[in-house]
Amino acid sequence: MTTKESTLGITGMTCAACSTRIEKVLNKMEGVQANVNLALESAQVTYDEEKSGIDDIITRIDKLGYGVRTEKTEFDIHGMTCAACANRIEKVLNKLPQVQATVNLATETAVVEHPTGVITNEAIIQKVKKLGYEAVLKKDNEEQDDFREREYKQKRLKFILSAVISLPFIYMMLAHVSGLPIPDVLGNPWTQMVLAGVVQFYIGGPFYVSAFRALQNKSANMDVLVSLGTSAAYFYSLYETVRWTFDASVGTPMLYYETSAILITLILLGKLFEARAKGRTTDAIKKLLDLQAKQARVIRDGEEHMIPIEEVRVNEVLVIKPGEKIPVDGQVLSGYSAVDESMITGESLPVEKKIQDKVIGSTINKNGRLTVKAERVGQETALAGIVKIVKEAQGSKAPIQRLADVISGIFVPIVVGIALLTFLAWIFFVSPGNWPVALDAAIAVVVIACPCALGLATPTSIMVGTGKGAEQGILFKGGEYLEGTQKLRAILLDKTGTITKGEPEVTDFISYTGESLDLLSRVVAAESASEHPLAQAIMDYGIKQKADKLEATGFEAIPGKGIKAQVNGRSIQIGTRRLFGEDQVSEAQLTQLSDLEAEGKTAMLVAVDTRISGIIAVADTIKDSSRQAISDLKALGIKVYMITGDNQQTAQAIAGQVGIDHVFAEVLPEEKAEKVKALQATGLKVAMIGDGINDAPALAAADIGMAIGTGTDVAIETADITLVGGDLAHIPKAIKLSQITMKNIRQNLFWALFYNSVGIPIAAVGLLAPWLAGAAMAFSSVSVTLNALRLKRVKL
Repeated sequence: MTTKESTLGITGMTCAACSTRIEKVLNKMEGVQANVNLALESAQVTYDEEKSGIDDIITRIDKLGYGVRTEKTEFDIHGMTCAACANRIEKVLNKLPQVQATVNLATETAVVEHPTGVITNEAIIQKVKKLGYEAVLKKDNEEQDDFREREYKQKRLKFILSAVISLPFIYMMLAHVSGLPIPDVLGNPWTQMVLAGVVQFYIGGPFYVSAFRALQNKSANMDVLVSLGTSAAYFYSLYETVRWTFDASVGTPMLYYETSAILITLILLGKLFEARAKGRTTDAIKKLLDLQAKQARVIRDGEEHMIPIEEVRVNEVLVIKPGEKIPVDGQVLSGYSAVDESMITGESLPVEKKIQDKVIGSTINKNGRLTVKAERVGQETALAGIVKIVKEAQGSKAPIQRLADVISGIFVPIVVGIALLTFLAWIFFVSPGNWPVALDAAIAVVVIACPCALGLATPTSIMVGTGKGAEQGILFKGGEYLEGTQKLRAILLDKTGTITKGEPEVTDFISYTGESLDLLSRVVAAESASEHPLAQAIMDYGIKQKADKLEATGFEAIPGKGIKAQVNGRSIQIGTRRLFGEDQVSEAQLTQLSDLEAEGKTAMLVAVDTRISGIIAVADTIKDSSRQAISDLKALGIKVYMITGDNQQTAQAIAGQVGIDHVFAEVLPEEKAEKVKALQATGLKVAMIGDGINDAPALAAADIGMAIGTGTDVAIETADITLVGGDLAHIPKAIKLSQITMKNIRQNLFWALFYNSVGIPIAAVGLLAPWLAGAAMAFSSVSVTLNALRLKRVKL
């Protein structure tokens, strides 16, 4: 089984019925799972290549009457020497799925066109590299990705043309009301027919094409309703025009050309506003992409070269000067500086960077020159990982959207049925034989009921909500997790690295001798040979206290108890009370030891030549944000639990410092998932918060798994939500964002359904003119999108 994933850009969708139809058909294909998003105009497809290939999927989409958006990329090809080289590269590239490539030997370039999401530029580059040539992007791919902007300009041009042609009809409507004179040329039915015809069939042509394709595939969408309503108005008017021309007994003809033209103009205006508003929903991704450095200063052949970021390769050495962005993820080889990582980790203060420290791409080097070895480039960087998560989340569906999908799938046929019944009721019962009035009511029903707002209600909110989360350092992996987070009633926090910093520090050093620095120097020397995690904390403390550098010999580690060593001819013992005999430790020393342990610290006795000479205590200190975050969670009505492998006394001490009332102590990593399940068994929706590695089973078992991580941890697969930077304050923010987003979605669904449930009866009884129905329909889509955009301004 060979499973692959692709995100295809879909063209031609106009309402929720379109996206539902495509998704339903694709999911019927063997080995295919599809998720189609109307707002993003994309389809996330997972498929088994052995059963259904990407060619089959794209062909099926084409047969449904829609298109798959393509992108064209130009590469410089190095290493070609003759026509055979160019032919070889072209032939191999054209064997890739859905790729059309043209290789030019004279210009040493390749133009490659393929559906978006089917293959990456990196894959094309690697394919050329395997042939023995080198392919380099000719220009920044971001500059080519202007599809939405082009689409917006096209819609704006069509609207302007339609509005200009519709102005005479608007004037005539006002003239009828106010008594203004109507020029004979405008009053002529044939003039009106020509003007309305341009709008109906030239500007509104795409509506007919889309409607035909939908009906051809045994489905119905918004374009069916638009085409049906406007065509009824236009062709009835045409019938009246012909009858007026050839039948002298006909007085003033009943014309509805203005209904046709103004309806299409209003629908185009709504689509124009909608396109601009939908563009704003992807601002979060645009902001993330804007963080990326465009160029990098690379050392090649002993010289510095400025090259496009896409050309940086792994293990290359980069130079980053003060004030510049760090282009890629890497490791500092030389230099010292402070780096502003706030855009990635949320950490407000610059972080000091020295040799061997890791740096994150797109962060800003503040004041020192650094040389960095590139470790992750292109799509492997932290920023690329964040962008990928956000894109996937914005393209996913929340469970609540399934309701809208079901409704929109059957909505259009029902509306057509209601419109037909409305027409028949008026023509036979309410106003027998009055075709114009019956037609007005039926057209109004068809137009007011377009399901655009229903299709946009959920995905627009999901897009803005996940984007807002990304800006705050909260990465939801899908709409289902954004929805599920609001239901949480219990939070299970891992202690080390989550509540605490995960980096032990010396908190107390007590010397019973008169020479504390000498004692500390001996302790540091003895610990320097140890591999225990606490040893590094003691050595770091020694550096800060400027301890003397001494040599240790005869080092011996005693498992579970401590260490022994010889320093400057004297025996040094460091460890727990079990390392020492009862006669070595006094009651006062034991009391001090117990007091430190009661504070959650790991306390060790120090002996020189078997005589107790001091105590050194090490603790994993509490994060600055832990206390407030836990307080905020309690304020939200969430039960907070701490889980740790520490003993009960230490665990209770840490929990007491941050205000946690419920503690699971002495829990092995593999037992954490069982604790999660035990809480779930009580009926609670549980979130597990951990580092995403040791806590993977528990993260997977929880209703929502949240991974605490720095910028390089964004690809944690087991978590549903990644909290960039490790700040616990993100947890209550994530819950609040989920609550606010779901409230926004419910508002959108209410108003979308409200427009239809109230508008259809009003239109059916003849109280809503068709042009007014068109305006209301356009406003419904825009209002739902604008309501979703309000999420961008909320404070968490």
